Amino acid sequence: MPPEEATAQQGPLSGLRVVEISSYVATPLCGLTLAQLGADVVRVEPLGGAADRTRWPLADSGTSLYWSGLNKGKRAVTVDMASEAERRRVVDLIVRGGPCAVVSNSDRYPEFGYESLSALRPDVIHALLQGRADGGAGVDYTVQAASGFPLITGPAGTDAPVNHVLPAWDIAAGLYLAVGLLAAERDRLVSGRGRSIRVALDDVALATAGNLGYLAEAQVTGHERVKSGNDVFGTYGRDFLTADGVRVMVVILTERHWTKLLAATGLTAVFEGLADTLGIDFSGESQRYEHRELISTLLARWFGGVPFTEAAAVLDRHRILWERYRSFAELGRDGGAELRKSDLFGVVDQPGVGPHLAPKSPVVVDGERPEPRPAPVVGEHNAELLPAAASTAPTVDGPGDGGGTGSLTATRRSG
Repeated sequence: MPPEEATAQQGPLSGLRVVEISSYVATPLCGLTLAQLGADVVRVEPLGGAADRTRWPLADSGTSLYWSGLNKGKRAVTVDMASEAERRRVVDLIVRGGPCAVVSNSDRYPEFGYESLSALRPDVIHALLQGRADGGAGVDYTVQAASGFPLITGPAGTDAPVNHVLPAWDIAAGLYLAVGLLAAERDRLVSGRGRSIRVALDDVALATAGNLGYLAEAQVTGHERVKSGNDVFGTYGRDFLTADGVRVMVVILTERHWTKLLAATGLTAVFEGLADTLGIDFSGESQRYEHRELISTLLARWFGGVPFTEAAAVLDRHRILWERYRSFAELGRDGGAELRKSDLFGVVDQPGVGPHLAPKSPVVVDGERPEPRPAPVVGEHNAELLPAAASTAPTVDGPGDGGGTGSLTATRRSG
């Protein structure tokens, strides 16, 4: 069934089918990103659903809020992955019809790999996520451990590594997969040929460490990074507590920001005097970082002497970069009253969860972003997408002209 008949979802990727054989974070996020932009994403799972359907956090019913969030707007089929005949049904789903793409988090089944699929459809696009570039297993938190970041994360003066609660490498890898797949789709529109795309979690982590200069610093200098708590490395940024116990984060990046902060807090003359007495030039971000404890001592006295509402008004009036710390509970309380202030959220009535606010795509196209749609229940679209009388050999219409449908299968191992 052409995706334009199967779904009313519109967007710049309308007409692209993605077959997603995946689980956990990175590849489902890749599929979600494409679905929110209009692609017809079909999630393939084993009988009973994939292992990540029970991952926390859970609704009171036991339904995974995590799974529901990452699989909004997709269609879902289940097959007996232990059966060769059942796996052929998935291959048939991938190769029949127009041009296709594939995203998967496992290379366990050769028939879902690029070589096998491209032999049937030379124009297939195959996006594979690996744990490690050498083919070894890895998930976000093991990749974190090897990346260097946990050893510079956490309170100053402590030695124990601190993994970030945010699975940053899963998220970045999922978006890299989507970018790679769309680059291959663009080439297919021109050349008519398919592509094999591979992204490894550890490559994403090391590339990021390199692109941000951390690895170069280790190679060409004698500097050794240490934990610095909530201080922003190399510039000035720190959290402060107001007189009524509200904690805020303030970041100063430029000399203009610094001048405005001093004017806002009434500390201009104080710091001019310190600059003359101590011979410190506070106008440069390196100097502000080096003397951050002195700066923070004086700023903490100002914040500690005013209530939050007054501090907020002053900071906003001077256009300072700041924000109040908020909890998930605060953001979600009262039916998501805080979330309703943004057009990023729309109401979804998710089976097993009920109506709640869920995000649309962060990407705004022509001033619009479609409303979010529920995630599918286990095997919801089997009858629609996997005919009961499946052929024993995949049927192929032949390579397309680069237009029409597409399927996405990406492979990954991530947490």
